[in-house]
Amino acid sequence: MEVRDCLISAPGKAILHGEHAVVHGKVALAVSLNLRTYLKLKARSDGKVCINLPNIDTFVCWELSELKQLTSSKLQRLDAELVKRLRKFIGVTNENLDSSASAILAFLYIYLSLFGSGDMPSLTVSVWSELPTGAGLGSSAAYSVCLAAAFLCATGNIPTPLKEWEQTGRWCQEDLELINSWAFQGEKIIHGNPSGVDNALLLENHPLIIRVPLLRILLTNTKVPRSTKVLVARVKDKINKFPSVMIPVLDSVDAISCTCEKVLTEMTCEPITGDHYNILEELIDINQHHLNVIGVGHPSLDMLCQVTAARGLHSKLTGAGGGGCGITLLRPGAGTMKDLRDCGYDCWETSIGGPGVQQHFPSSVKEEIMEVLNRY
Repeated sequence: MEVRDCLISAPGKAILHGEHAVVHGKVALAVSLNLRTYLKLKARSDGKVCINLPNIDTFVCWELSELKQLTSSKLQRLDAELVKRLRKFIGVTNENLDSSASAILAFLYIYLSLFGSGDMPSLTVSVWSELPTGAGLGSSAAYSVCLAAAFLCATGNIPTPLKEWEQTGRWCQEDLELINSWAFQGEKIIHGNPSGVDNALLLENHPLIIRVPLLRILLTNTKVPRSTKVLVARVKDKINKFPSVMIPVLDSVDAISCTCEKVLTEMTCEPITGDHYNILEELIDINQHHLNVIGVGHPSLDMLCQVTAARGLHSKLTGAGGGGCGITLLRPGAGTMKDLRDCGYDCWETSIGGPGVQQHFPSSVKEEIMEVLNRY
């Protein structure tokens, strides 16, 4: 099969409000970030299939003849038997996958499932992300979405959306839904039992998405490792022990999410005022206190809140908590990067409300990103 080179990107995500509440039937408010994961697919002529993941120092190549022995039917649900064969093929013997093994497994699964046992193409896929991995910012979902979009284009299941006069192109809703269905298979391989929210958020036209204004935020990685599984279990344990205490807290978090959604929607259709910022900042503070109450705070996140509060800014954790990342709402002209970097944290100034998955002409992508993607 002859495939065309392509360049695709998908954004990360941040949870503004509702961490852990969604598990208990409450509203979570998540938005896309203007930090993206980029995938470059390049055709080869030497009979090899390669995956290059510089963020996690991974580069692997296989002969097509090896992969043809592992083929699968094009199922829309996870093929457990294929996953088992692939785990054995890449040498994974335990249940817990590291980030490199997870990424390779998702790549091989989507590649083999979509190309099937026919004329499988020789190609190199290189993926580089502006997102830190394992920090609760949807880097795995962005990776799975990019893989699905690239391979669906290569097989002709969806068209190339780029027009000659455009630098970027986006797919129609029907094509996005197909991308989403295959990206979810990748997320299942990486996370086991994901909600599907992360990959759906990256598609932009999905019903879960609300319109939000382009607001500046500071994204801070405390670099404290945490386990989402452990943190979710901790919240459930507290609810079981103290239901009359914890359920009202989750109800309040639900109300915070709904109020924030209302304010953000207003900000998209009328001039943004200081009152809008005041309400969002109050909701951020209230939500962060609630998150400490339900047991997912961490001293590193408390320090983030203290440092930014000294500058008149408002912060909260995003994702599972227990470390990981926090977000700070930035009013025009505000910034606190130096103070937070002095604490040993990594920081990025970015914005929320960016576009979902899209295809690019190379000239529309930053030179430094293309330099990384072009190394292989």
